[in-house]
Amino acid sequence: MGKYDNDVRRLLELVGGKENIQAVSHCMTRMRFVLVDPKKANEKEIEELPSVKGTFTQAGQYQVIIGNDVSVFYNEFTAYAGIEGVSKDAVKAAAKTNQNIAQKIMGTLGEIFAPLIPALICGGLVLGFRNVIDGIYFFDNGTKTIIDVSQFWAGVDSFLWLIGEAVFHLLPVGIVWSITKKMGTTQILGIILGLTLVSSQLLNGFSVASTPADEIPVWDFGFAKVQMIGYQGQVIAAMWYTQGLHLTSDLYSQRYLVFCMRRLL
Repeated sequence: MGKYDNDVRRLLELVGGKENIQAVSHCMTRMRFVLVDPKKANEKEIEELPSVKGTFTQAGQYQVIIGNDVSVFYNEFTAYAGIEGVSKDAVKAAAKTNQNIAQKIMGTLGEIFAPLIPALICGGLVLGFRNVIDGIYFFDNGTKTIIDVSQFWAGVDSFLWLIGEAVFHLLPVGIVWSITKKMGTTQILGIILGLTLVSSQLLNGFSVASTPADEIPVWDFGFAKVQMIGYQGQVIAAMWYTQGLHLTSDLYSQRYLVFCMRRLL
C-alpha cells in the first residue's frame, strides 16, 4: 500500500477518471493534467484532499499542488491509474488543444521571449546604471554629472553602452534565433537573417528621423528603388521576416527568395 493510496484513488475519480486524462506529468511541486473535458474535474473536492495544497488552471493545464512529495505522489498515481506519464514538453503540446486562439498566441509569444529575458534584464540594468551616472547632476551645485568630473566614470559610461547597444539595438538577432529554435528550423539561418536586418550596410533605423530623405541610401533596380534601412531594436519586423524561413522545409534557396521578396515589399 502506497503512502498516498487513498488520495491517489480519490484524485483519479475527481478528475473524471482515466478516460478523462489526455496527458499527465509533474514539476517540482505540482501534478500537471491535460484533461479531455476540464469541466469534469471537481475542483472543490480535489482541494479538500489531505495531500492537495491547491489547484489552478494555466495554459490549458489543470495543475494540482502537492508539494515536495509530488514525485512520490505522481508515481503512485500513474501506477494506480495505469497511465504512462509524459514529459512536461509533451504536456504543453497536448494542452494546446484546450486553449483558445488568444491563449495559443500568448503562449507562443511567451515561449519566444522567455529565452531572451536574461539578456533583456542585463541590458536594462546596464542602461539604468548609465542613466544614473550620466543623467543625474550630483556635482557643482547640480550642474554636472559624475562623468563630467571623472574620466574613469566617463570611460565606464562609454564602455557600458557597448553592452546596452548589443542587447537592444541588435535585438532582432536574438528574436529570430529564438523563433527558429522554437519552430525547429535551422537556427544558423535565423541568426544570419537577424544579422542581415541590422547589417552595417543599412542605415541605422534610429538615424532615419535625423537623415534627410535624399541622403537615405537605396538599392536601385532600375524599375524600383528600395531604401536601405536597418531594423535596430525592432520586434515585429524580425518576427515577420522569420516566417519566410518556415514556408518550405528543405529548399533553402526558396526560403532566401521569400525573405528577399518581403524585403523588397
